[in-house]
Formats: sequence, C-alpha cells, structure tokens
Amino acid sequence: MKVLMQLTLEAETARSVIERVGEFGLDVWVYAGVNWYLRELNTPHREKEERTVQFPPTVVKNFDAALEQGVAKVVGVSDEYDLVAKAEKGIVEEFEHGVHAKCTTTSRDCEPSVSAARSQPYYLDVTHPKANKGSVVEMLADLLKIPPAEFATIGDMPNDVLMFKQSGYSIAMGQASEEVKQSATYVTAGMDDEGFAKAIENFVLS
Repeated sequence: MKVLMQLTLEAETARSVIERVGEFGLDVWVYAGVNWYLRELNTPHREKEERTVQFPPTVVKNFDAALEQGVAKVVGVSDEYDLVAKAEKGIVEEFEHGVHAKCTTTSRDCEPSVSAARSQPYYLDVTHPKANKGSVVEMLADLLKIPPAEFATIGDMPNDVLMFKQSGYSIAMGQASEEVKQSATYVTAGMDDEGFAKAIENFVLS
C-alpha cells in the first residue's frame, strides 16, 4: 500500500486555526503524520477516538512538533454541541471567506485556506481546503475513470454535504439533520432501522 495524496495545512494557517479553535472553548487535537497530539489526556471522547484510530495520543505542552511535521487535521472537541456549531461557523467565516482566507481583491472573491465541518456533533474537523469528502469523490473519479455523476454516496453529518454535492446520487441517513437531508437526493431510514441496507436496496440496487 502507498499514500496516493497527502494535503496538509500551511504552517501559519494551522497555527492560527489551533489558536482560534481554543479561543472558542473547544479542546484541541492535532493530527500530523501518523501522530495524534493533545494537551490533556482526560478530554471528552478521547477513549472512543483511541479505539477508532487504533493508536494512543501523544500529550504535549504545545503543538510545535506537529507544525514542523505538517498538520493534516485540527479537531475541536466539546460536548456543548451549540458551541461546536458556533466554532464551525466562525472558522468558516474567518478562514474560508474572511480575514484568514486567501483574498487577492477587495471583492470578497477569496480562496479558502481551510475546509471546516462537523464530522460529529461534538467534533469540528479543520483540514486543507481540498482535504474533504467532496475532493475525495473528485480524486476517486479521476483514479477510477468513473464520472462523478455515477457515484452514489451516503452520510449523515455536515461534512458529508460536500461529498453529496460532487456525486450524482446522494443519500442522507434518517438521523441526519434537516440541513444534511435537504442537501441529498434521497433520504433513507435511520441507523436503528437498517437505513444503510434500505438505502442500498431502494436507491442503488433498484
């Protein structure tokens, strides 16, 4: 196996994102290379994340080592869901359209310096502007020589919306928010009602 593509945040952008996510009152996790860094071990969802990624985090006083490696992702974590949503909105405004975006004119015609979206109600993921699920559809279409219009995607979180926009057929799970459902071509049942299987049967195999 080999890495086909790796996109990391610019160092100054990553540093600014880390600072702003912390200012919103979220715990900050930083991923760089094959490492996961955080400042406090006893933070919400750390044990769950450790089981998911199958390796432990490294506790650090600061994120200098991560910045030197090249930051792949900054995650803001909190069980205050409204606060995570507020942080998402703020990061998008500042880094995709505002003061930290790459603006060459005064007409608000800006190139985003990050991609920011919630992967869970308690996680805000901030990555390189092209390191998101929508760009994955584009990359796979190119690698597999399959038009994006022939892709079917399924999801339930705000970070799936970019993926929906790039694929020909998109399916929102029943437990998704109204924002996510409205972005999809179809809506299936919820996770507890075999929504994935029903989506495959009703919208793919049929």
